Amino acid sequence: MALEVGEIVKGKVSGLTKFGAFVNLEKEKVGLVHISEVSNRFVKDIADFLEKGQEVTVKIIGIDPAGKISLSLKQ
Repeated sequence: MALEVGEIVKGKVSGLTKFGAFVNLEKEKVGLVHISEVSNRFVKDIADFLEKGQEVTVKIIGIDPAGKISLSLKQ
């Protein structure tokens, strides 16, 4: 079964950057939670909210034609 926009999935944070967090999903897929999708309040440092290896539940908010997966924690 393929991942679909709107689906709620579990994953594990695999890396943090200035602009967001990469999350390993099922089927060896990786998605990005942009820093603007982490919290409803302003996020200056993503490390204040997430850490590498943390289990998270995310919503798939977009999949572009190249297969890049956009995720949200706040939705």
